[in-house]
Amino acid sequence: MIQRICVYCGSSGQVSPSYLTEAAALGRLFAEQQITLVYGGANVGSMGAMADACLAAGGEVIGVMPKGLEEKEVAHQGLTELHIVADMHQRKAMMADLADAFIALPGGMGTLEELFEALTWAQLEFHGKAIGVLNSQGYFSQLLAFLSHAAAEGFMHERHVGLLLEDSSAPGLLEKLRNYQPQQQSKWW
Repeated sequence: MIQRICVYCGSSGQVSPSYLTEAAALGRLFAEQQITLVYGGANVGSMGAMADACLAAGGEVIGVMPKGLEEKEVAHQGLTELHIVADMHQRKAMMADLADAFIALPGGMGTLEELFEALTWAQLEFHGKAIGVLNSQGYFSQLLAFLSHAAAEGFMHERHVGLLLEDSSAPGLLEKLRNYQPQQQSKWW
């Protein structure tokens, strides 16, 4: 059962307003479905839009932010819980430990780095949690195609491409996360 989902997303406010709207809609959906949001703890960009919407709809939000980013990302002071940790490694580890599943929204290098760490951990069977991307406006389509290309070239197994779930709608993605069954394998490659 999925009770807490870690969402990786951007802190930039320089994006199309449609991305902020979609982040807010996901936050509201979490509150409606009584899913606790676990995220990076900022009050700006997609992070802030999502957290604010979840809180406004009565949801619970847990933020995790490294001390060094507390001022740069502008820590959200209205969260259910805000954990200030020493560094990015502790941030990612705590977010992963708190979550039952992962979602990446459109974002930049930090979002992709966090997403790929969660995927690598799943590939190595460090966890069996569902991981998905909200493919808003086709944002992740080229990334998904690249993963298939990497598998076709032999750099990863095709079954590991399937570790990354995808949907263009938040309700559809949540349903896929709920129905996910970890792959049973005797060897990671």
